Amino acid sequence: MDDTIRATLAHSQVIDLTTTGRRSGELRRIEIYLHSVDGRLIITGMPSPDRTRAWLHNVAANPAVIVHLKQGISADLAGTARVVTDPAERRPMLERAAANWGRTDVDAMMLYSPLIEVVIPGYPARPA
Repeated sequence: MDDTIRATLAHSQVIDLTTTGRRSGELRRIEIYLHSVDGRLIITGMPSPDRTRAWLHNVAANPAVIVHLKQGISADLAGTARVVTDPAERRPMLERAAANWGRTDVDAMMLYSPLIEVVIPGYPARPA
């Protein structure tokens, strides 16, 4: 991975995310916000108590994803994702995402927001 891509990943931004459909096996691409939190890449969403996003189901079934950078640089980066469910791990990630968005409803996000961590080879999950 070159330094330009590494530097781009270090900033929160709108990306496209490709997952594999859990039932169809077809590639599914959505636009979503990627947060860079202390060297970790996370994706979350607004709280919704009445549904689970299809992309979250897809990641749970198949962790292979593609992150498509499209702001300032264009790159397609293969990675893996995992659903984050542990409350002690979720809270600090969601607090940072909420701060990025100017939100104050972290408790609702804890209950109802999807959350995944994305790992891309060559980009450290935690700073050295």
